[in-house]
Formats: sequence, C-alpha cells, structure tokens
Amino acid sequence: MRNDTSPPPPPPPPGPVGGTPSAALPRPARPRIGALDVLRGVALCAILVANVQLIAGGGTAVATPTLGSAQGWIGLPVFSLLFGIGFALLLESATETARRPRLVLLRRLLALLAFGLLHRLLWPGDILTVYAAVGLVVLLPSSWLPRWAVAGGAAVLVPAALVFGVGGPLLIAGLFLLGSALVRYGVVAGIERSTWWPAALGLAFAAASAGTVWTAGQVGITGEGPSPVLAAADLLRTAACVCGLLVLLRTPLRPVLAAVFAPLGRMALTVYLSATLLVLGAARVLGLPIAQDVRTALLVTGAVLLVQWLFCALWLRRCRQGPLEWVWRWATWARRPPLRVREPAAGAAAGQAAGR
Repeated sequence: MRNDTSPPPPPPPPGPVGGTPSAALPRPARPRIGALDVLRGVALCAILVANVQLIAGGGTAVATPTLGSAQGWIGLPVFSLLFGIGFALLLESATETARRPRLVLLRRLLALLAFGLLHRLLWPGDILTVYAAVGLVVLLPSSWLPRWAVAGGAAVLVPAALVFGVGGPLLIAGLFLLGSALVRYGVVAGIERSTWWPAALGLAFAAASAGTVWTAGQVGITGEGPSPVLAAADLLRTAACVCGLLVLLRTPLRPVLAAVFAPLGRMALTVYLSATLLVLGAARVLGLPIAQDVRTALLVTGAVLLVQWLFCALWLRRCRQGPLEWVWRWATWARRPPLRVREPAAGAAAGQAAGR
C-alpha cells in the first residue's frame, strides 16, 4: 500500500551571511509510475467487493483468503505484490537520502502496524497488521540480501504457500519478495515501456491457468475446498489480468483507466480504511442488509467507491497525497512533508518513486 515515498524536503540550511536561509538546490523528483497507481486502484476495488459483506457482518475470512476455492479473488495477491514493489522503491529512496535507510523502513512498517491496530478496532479482518508483521519478519531482513536471494525466496515461498498453506501470510510473504525482486532487477522501471512483453506473458499465464483448471477437472479436483492446483490457477489468472491491464495502459484507453482508478490508487491507505467506516455506517446506521443480500452489497460497494473516487479526485487537485498517506509519510521520514500542491518545498522536490 505504497504512495509517495520520496523523502520530504529538509528545512533550508542557513545562508552564508547573517544566518538567512539560502536557496537549497532542488533534487529532481522521481516521476510516478502511473501503471502502479492504476493497478493499485483496481486491486482496491476488488478487495472491497470481496470484503464488503464480511465488514458489514463482522467476519474475517477474507483477511487472508484461501485461494483455489470458491473464495478465490485477485485483489489481495495484486495488492501484496504492489506492497513489495513499494517497499523496494522506498529502500532505493532511503538509501539515496537517509543515513540510516533501514530505520526509515522500520518506521514505515511500525506506522502501518499502528494504522492496522486502530482499524482492527472497527473490523477484525484488517489486513494492515498482517502486512506490517510480514514486512517486519520478511521484507525488512531481505533488504540486506542480494537480489538473487530475494528472488529465490519468492520462488520458494509462493509454491510453498500453495502446497502447504493455500494462501495466507506465507503467500503474502512470497509476493512481497517477488515485488521487491521485480524492482531490484529493473523490471518495474521499464513496466510502461513495452507492449509486446506484457501481451506475451499475459497469453502465457492465461493459457497456463486454463490448462491447470482443465487438468484439475480431469483428475476430479473441484472448487469446493482448498486446492493447491486451483490456487496455482488463481495466481496464474491474476498474473494474466495484471499483464492484460498493462497492455490496455498502452492503448488509447489509458486516460480513461487512469482517470477512474489512479485517484483511488494514489490514496490507497485512505481509501482502504475509509471504506470500512462507510460500509459500517451503511450497515449499522442506515440498517442496510449488506451482509444478508448480495445485491445490496454490490450496490453499497458501487456507492462507496463512487464517493471515494469523487473525494480522491477533488482532494488531489489541491494536495500532493491523501490525508492518511501524508501522516504515514511524516511517520516514515520523521519530518513533516508538504501537503498542499502549492505549499513551498525547499530542498528536495517532493515526488514519488513509484506507485500505492
């Protein structure tokens, strides 16, 4: 759940005469990777669709969902991958600008844990606490490892999650490492430069997913319970969807997709947490039967996403990032970042390494 992770500008140093501030040399901000914002926005929509009835009813089953069953969905795997990508991009920024870059990472995860614990008071199915815990145990230590070891860890943990756990924290850990490896091998930096590779990979993933499902049917595996085979098919289908979206972002549809999903993706933390408040308000204050009726749940989901999109679009006209993203960034870098678009920013330009 990564948004603007570049460091906020430091205060201007004293000038050479009379202690007056001198103009700090601006450091160019890293441009946003728009595809990551769109992917994050799509994942948020999928997560709310999966969680809305559980939030309304106080359930927790989709907090760490089981893949390869009737509850399989794409939101959490994509979001977990993006979190790993964001963490690796933050490590790059912190390494360039901070004396103790891993302290920046630690503060980032501890702040996320605090958000998650507060969110858990409203809904016990919160995923932020899981992300923070897995990040502290897996992602932070992996920052000392060479990139081949990070990629190897992902190659071990993802299949192990499918075989032994069929999802859950083990899968999240593997996807975290996979996202980190994609950054460290330069894949993310070139994610918007090619159409051919996402198209070819998407077709390969789709064919592999279809073949896996067909094979499962031939040997009598159904979706009635957890299945490593169908879990693998779910992940392959998710990868195909991601590649397909990357291809669409290279077409004239990009402005439409960016307008619809990027505002949500740029304010992912705010959107995720506020969705719980809005759904609980609709269920407990308005008395809507969200947990009992699928049609009502879908209508409420659409209404919540529309309200959030309007808020995000209007907010981002005046502010650099969402309100909770701003607090999270402040906690991450231990100094107040600029919030408003026109707020003076001495020193390093406020930007985003990617994504979030």
